[in-house]
Amino acid sequence: MGIPAELLLEAVVFGVLLGCFYAAVSIGLSVAFGLLDVPHVAHPAIMVLGSYCTWYLAGKGLDPVLAGVVLMPAFFLLGMGVYRFYFETFEKRGTEAGVRGIAFFFGLALIIEVGLIIGFGVDQRMVEAAYIGKSASLGEIQLPLRTLVTAGVAVAITLLLTLYMSKTFTGRAIKAVAQDEAALRLMGANPVRIKQWAFGIATAVAALSGAMLIVVGPVDPGLDRIYIGRTFAVVVLAGLGSMTGTLAAGLVLGISESLVLMHPDLGASWAPAVSFALLLLVLGVRPQGLFGR
Repeated sequence: MGIPAELLLEAVVFGVLLGCFYAAVSIGLSVAFGLLDVPHVAHPAIMVLGSYCTWYLAGKGLDPVLAGVVLMPAFFLLGMGVYRFYFETFEKRGTEAGVRGIAFFFGLALIIEVGLIIGFGVDQRMVEAAYIGKSASLGEIQLPLRTLVTAGVAVAITLLLTLYMSKTFTGRAIKAVAQDEAALRLMGANPVRIKQWAFGIATAVAALSGAMLIVVGPVDPGLDRIYIGRTFAVVVLAGLGSMTGTLAAGLVLGISESLVLMHPDLGASWAPAVSFALLLLVLGVRPQGLFGR
């Protein structure tokens, strides 16, 4: 038995909005893991940290999305510091940096989670905004405004990063640094500084993603565990380092999950398996990802 025809359009529409949200929370990882080849499993934890910082600023009267933008410079500096420590401690020391780096970033994620529990407790946190709790009509379909805001931010981030990566020297250097460091040095660029700058960008974007996370729903210190699989699935589906591909892959995952949720024989219990099923399928059929080369 399939999805009733009257629910099919609704499933697709909500899937598009869900997919834009997945793209918003994955695009920072697309830079860190996809372009820099850094095993950044702490990305969701940094997002949750951004959510809590957004909650704090929103409590002072700031709009959550604006709070995410305000936090980006501080998180950019945080990211630069984290990468520098990772480089000096792990990446600089040889070929096993990836394996040791995974342990480092898992440790960082645990430190962030424990720090949030100590500082804020385990209770969920939410924010208030004019668009939270309201909806817009699309025919007979009611679309939550919070998801429309998230979709708009996801598209804006994707466009800005795509333009930055293609139109600036630093952006093109970021795209090249994981492929040929020697050639990049001949162009007068320092690969370590380029990676440090790019990781700062990835972390700054994660702060804004954290704002989207708390706009969509309540957060708690352990929420990062839910998003580790989904964010990596989106990045690998897209093809490592593809900004527009990340948005498209998020849409593929979001629509797929929405269809599973609406299916009368499957439902919510099967939705978490969708990302891993798609990941295994793409790795088996097209290992470079849907939009990779």
